[in-house]
Amino acid sequence: MSAKTAAEADTNPGPTPRARGAKREADDMEQHPPASAESASEWIDAKIRALGDWRGETLARLRALIREADPEVVEEWKWRGTPVWSHHGLICTGETYKHVVKMTFAKGASLADPSGLFNASLEGNTRRAIDFHEGDAPDEDALKALIRAAVAFNQASRRKHATGDGR
Repeated sequence: MSAKTAAEADTNPGPTPRARGAKREADDMEQHPPASAESASEWIDAKIRALGDWRGETLARLRALIREADPEVVEEWKWRGTPVWSHHGLICTGETYKHVVKMTFAKGASLADPSGLFNASLEGNTRRAIDFHEGDAPDEDALKALIRAAVAFNQASRRKHATGDGR
């Protein structure tokens, strides 16, 4: 442990109590995953509250758009704290990083994107993502259309496998 001078301690007091509480809540969310879809929604609520900044606001808006596009969507909590939305398979995730909120579509490479929303993870054969930075506003109609396309893709894949036409 390095020693701090009194002046350093006074000028850099460390995280505020609110920041420490938010970090504790975020750490707890990663360590104790929810057992049900209902509690997954509660964990997503808690993550949005814990972020407490533009990232939380963005994640909350994206979540609302997902629910508007697909009222039957199932919310899940996976991979040590990642909100996931599914309907007959994974639709997308909502990841938060220091400078970006990333919405990753599991089968994005198979989806038409006429509005050009995908701006990240473009090199792979399966997924695609949309990075939102502070101040970005989603194209709500185009995003809801993309979500509906992902649900339709999942449903078509499910039917294909159910009839024996798939692998």
